[in-house]
Amino acid sequence: MKTLLYVSAAASALVGTTVHAQTHQTTNINEYASSAPINGSATSINATNAGEVAAAEAILAQGNNPTVALGTRYTARTTAADDTTAATPTVENSFTLTGTVSKDCSFYAGNTTGARTIDFGTIGIRTGNNENVNAAFEMAGPASADVQTLTAGCNTNNSVEISKNDIRGMVNANPGGYDTDEFQANIPYSVQASWTGVGVNSIASGTPQTFTVPTTANAGSVQQGAWRSTMDIKFNAPAITDRGLVAGTYTGTTTVTLRAL
Repeated sequence: MKTLLYVSAAASALVGTTVHAQTHQTTNINEYASSAPINGSATSINATNAGEVAAAEAILAQGNNPTVALGTRYTARTTAADDTTAATPTVENSFTLTGTVSKDCSFYAGNTTGARTIDFGTIGIRTGNNENVNAAFEMAGPASADVQTLTAGCNTNNSVEISKNDIRGMVNANPGGYDTDEFQANIPYSVQASWTGVGVNSIASGTPQTFTVPTTANAGSVQQGAWRSTMDIKFNAPAITDRGLVAGTYTGTTTVTLRAL
């Protein structure tokens, strides 16, 4: 019983809240014809007000009067619902598409640590016993290395950074004792990076870019706009000609960083 009562109440609510659409009447014709003038006017009129309708209907009511010709009436009505809202001949909508691209920098440098270990092997020095004492044990010539990757770059403004772990360059960590006036236990080197890119916030065709950390500097950086290209990194250790090199292993680490801004 409770269920039936609830259903009945819901039905009553629906009836009570029904919204009726607005309607309009476009055609409203009341045309009368008679042999006698209607309301002192012509014998054929389209009654547009209550007075004309009443006069015309009075003529029709005398249809059995032999002195008045039988009149007639023609009516036409149209009724239609109004638009539910104001009509809009032109409708315009703008759609905004959004998505997010993550900032990313890439630099392919092999898949193992060994691929990033650059070995000069023996760094030649002047070892001949016929060398002048002022040239003995000096570097026989410069040492250089060239590294290239085919995949490097960032998809946003970025910083290309180069840093050495020691401003002295390649360092002999266990040189033993030596005369500092005649020998040294380090080999300074410069690092030059080259690629194709654009300046930071620049929107243009890429051009050759070059950045160098000299032998006398420890680190440096340059800002760029988004770029992708090959990258060449050149290491150059000029020959040391004013001192001899202490025997031993010389090591230096250079870090190249592509950093999204």
